[in-house]
Amino acid sequence: MTRWQTVFLMAACCWGAGIAWGSLAPAADLPQHLPWDKFNHFAAYAGLAGWLRFSGRRWPLAWATAVAVSIAIEYLQLLVPGRDGGDWEDILANALGAGCGVALASWLVSRRWVARWFDR
Repeated sequence: MTRWQTVFLMAACCWGAGIAWGSLAPAADLPQHLPWDKFNHFAAYAGLAGWLRFSGRRWPLAWATAVAVSIAIEYLQLLVPGRDGGDWEDILANALGAGCGVALASWLVSRRWVARWFDR
């Protein structure tokens, strides 16, 4: 694992911790109205999957990890007071976001100038 892959893996862990913190906060601690809910899900998991792909994980593993985290968090929300969890529309938005994040990161990694930068 290169130095940059380690940095990107740490970024993925921090990103995932941020998703978990925001997703598992009690409803009383959240704003009453979050606009663009599904886009927020899409963007959060696109970022997570992208960081995982940049960390050297193959695209199926990066995508599957992001989706598994998504499903786990959705069902953990059932245990949080005032939160509704297990929403399949959220899981779908998360999976689509993860797919787009992996696709974009894979495309960037395949570019010669980016690949040289990652080998350092």
